Amino acid sequence: FCAISVTTAQTVPTTQAIEQNIEKRNNGEGPQMVFENMVVDYGTIEQHSEPLRKLTFVNKGTEPLVITNARGSCGCTVPTWAKEPIMPGESSEIEIRYATNRLGKFSKKVTITTNEGGDPHVINVTGDVFAQEKEEGIPASKGTLGGGK
Repeated sequence: FCAISVTTAQTVPTTQAIEQNIEKRNNGEGPQMVFENMVVDYGTIEQHSEPLRKLTFVNKGTEPLVITNARGSCGCTVPTWAKEPIMPGESSEIEIRYATNRLGKFSKKVTITTNEGGDPHVINVTGDVFAQEKEEGIPASKGTLGGGK
């Protein structure tokens, strides 16, 4: 029990540490996560299509960037990310998987918390999943190709 509380205490930033990071960010210092796009648009896709999309970002700050958490707005949107620090100038990716077995339009969010301090980054995940067409074929007598006798 004691080891767990020590570990937890080390991973939860203090209010003072958060305030210092906000001050650094306001002065153009510290880590700075910059995305090439804040929207992951699946477009119109067929049911059971590839669920994985990747979102690239760069640490444009002066200190290592650490992603402390990333979570989807529901269980159908699952992000994964690098656990090691992203050094200044380096880029990395967040992988987002949407459950493409669900039909219809969707609009979800992925919230990313870092050691930057301040508000988390919110990524919008959108798309429209349509039903797969059944591959039963057309009976020969009903075909429209050819002569149409």
